[in-house]
Amino acid sequence: MRRATAVIGRRTLSTTSHDVVVCGGGVVGSSVALHLRARRPDLRVTVLERDQTYAAASAPLSAGGIRQQFTTPANVRLSCYGAQFLREGLALLSNQDPREVRDRVQFREAGYLTLASENGASSLRENVAIQRAHGADWIDLLDPTQLSSEFPWLSTDGVGLGAFGRKNEGYFDPWGLLDALRRGAKALGVQYMSGEAASLQVDAGRVTSVALRDGSFLNCGLVVNACGAHASVLTPSLPISPRKRCIFAISCPEGDVERPPGNAPLVVDVSGCYFRGDGSSGRYLCGASPKGADPDCDVDSLETVDHALFEEVIWPALYQRVPAFESLRVESSWAGLYEFCTLDQNAVVGWHPDASNLVVAAGFSGHGLQHAPGVGRAVAELIDSGGYESIDLQCLDFGRVARNAPLFEANVW
Repeated sequence: MRRATAVIGRRTLSTTSHDVVVCGGGVVGSSVALHLRARRPDLRVTVLERDQTYAAASAPLSAGGIRQQFTTPANVRLSCYGAQFLREGLALLSNQDPREVRDRVQFREAGYLTLASENGASSLRENVAIQRAHGADWIDLLDPTQLSSEFPWLSTDGVGLGAFGRKNEGYFDPWGLLDALRRGAKALGVQYMSGEAASLQVDAGRVTSVALRDGSFLNCGLVVNACGAHASVLTPSLPISPRKRCIFAISCPEGDVERPPGNAPLVVDVSGCYFRGDGSSGRYLCGASPKGADPDCDVDSLETVDHALFEEVIWPALYQRVPAFESLRVESSWAGLYEFCTLDQNAVVGWHPDASNLVVAAGFSGHGLQHAPGVGRAVAELIDSGGYESIDLQCLDFGRVARNAPLFEANVW
């Protein structure tokens, strides 16, 4: 069902200086602003970001992966668009030099290699059938013999089947994408402001202004809540919590046992641990979700890294999967915020019932970086025309939260 939009013809949304205020200037918020301004250059779009250094922002501290290997059809399609956006769409949309954008983003189509145990092989086949049905026909199923032939450094003990994306999957520079999005949005006339949104002022069912932590207000015609891990501060009904995730940069010396190349695919082990090449020989990134307790956290908790997770969970799993990793060492490590949707680990995108001019785009549970391009385009469509035109994201709207009807995404690690 299409909802009447606040935009009428080519008129702006508000008599104030801010037609649209996007709360959160990370990859999702910046993508929304970029796509909206490209579509509606007459709108005055303002992005409110509490930390212009992005020191604790989720995206720059992530592993930077993109894949179509999801179990929710909308997620598959979002990542299909994301790959095209990384290669050429961003430069075209924002009128930036394609070579400069490529140099910043550094998209490496090294692929994703998802491994399943013998018991999980049938589920992996079903998942790949979903992915191929929704456009990702470049994902191949490989049995253990094929895996050993294609990836000789990989042990297939305990592996029943693998799924490998031969194009449009891989990894890129998260900070490079954020930087390119911001540059593109600013070039199209988007205004970035420093400030922390504290609450939304609602009158007669509409947001009239955004209250900032410093006591000031931004009057506006429409608000987009793209605050990531902190989205529930502005919209308490959102089932989104900040969680901590740790990444380890590791090295492996050359030896008698073959090691993965520097452009190795992002490998998701049957254990849930992952690693990927980091661009140079013998260098990799790896990580895993916590085993056991996974409490909410704040920015201060990012100062500590869970080294026990590496020693007790990640290293044993990686060594079992890649024998050369017996002699790996940790070169550096860091922690970042993860916007966890406690309902079903899928994003909440679309109109929110708290106000007729409130849109949310948050709770991506680890895949916001790769879905930011597609969600930005979709939200711009929603604001301008009242409905989705490219990828239908109605399945991700707040209605499922209100109904307590989760749409589970199985491929979240």
